[in-house]
Amino acid sequence: MPPVPPPREQGFTATTGVPLYWCRYGDPSRPALHVLHGGPGASHDYLLPQLLVLAELGGGFELVFHDQRGGGRSRTDDPAPITVDVHVADCAAVRRELGIAAAPIAGYSWGALLALHVAVAARAGRHGLAVPPWLALVSPAPFLPDDRARFDAEFQRRQASPAIAALRAELAASGLRERDPDAHRQRAFELSVAGYFADPARARDLTPFRVLGKVQASTWASVDGAALLAALPTVAVPACVVHGDADPIPLHSARRTADAVGATFTTIPGCGHVPYVEAPGALRTALAAFLDALPA
Repeated sequence: MPPVPPPREQGFTATTGVPLYWCRYGDPSRPALHVLHGGPGASHDYLLPQLLVLAELGGGFELVFHDQRGGGRSRTDDPAPITVDVHVADCAAVRRELGIAAAPIAGYSWGALLALHVAVAARAGRHGLAVPPWLALVSPAPFLPDDRARFDAEFQRRQASPAIAALRAELAASGLRERDPDAHRQRAFELSVAGYFADPARARDLTPFRVLGKVQASTWASVDGAALLAALPTVAVPACVVHGDADPIPLHSARRTADAVGATFTTIPGCGHVPYVEAPGALRTALAAFLDALPA
């Protein structure tokens, strides 16, 4: 898999309820772009190195990531439930502490949904948030219960498909477990998420990650999809939604998100949930077109 370069700068927050890991990539003289990873309960690592291409778009950006509370290097023993409002408050504190309070946001999957919650909270004057100047939403997670159920069912169907079963059988017969245990673990991880891809054979060169179920469960339990849908028109900033037409997340869910927030909508043909791996050129083209159309 491609090597992941070290960040230019990294550390832990001092102004959040628990220390949150953060890191910066790219030219510090360029404007900051706050990148929100998916999950919830995951970490930023799995977006790398492929999504570092964001630093090259527009006039160039310094990319700022943080591991959201409960995942990655921001794990905590605090027994209090981690809700969407906790994540929003954490984002507000991270943005203030790191000097990126007015930065635009790029969110992937759950991170796109979190970006929308941040923008809605900013418009409502909550957590001292400044309204981000624009949003880039890649493969946004579904927030209405019916769409989430459709996504879960489709992902499970794909994971049980003959295509993925054949790839698992190929791995089992390869002898890789005995020859190279690390490579076997890597390939086993890739097959565990192959259902996200339009073609499961493309699930390669991925950075492994873990999703903590407790964090995921408490966060999703706190998402009020109907309330968010009603609030999205208040966001009123330039935004784009990019979604693969073979994503297990229903295409109509992403289109509803785009329509509600008034975003441009780009569909990537033959692409699943991971366009930064499956269709990096098309993703870059879509995001570049959005940025080129922004007012100077």
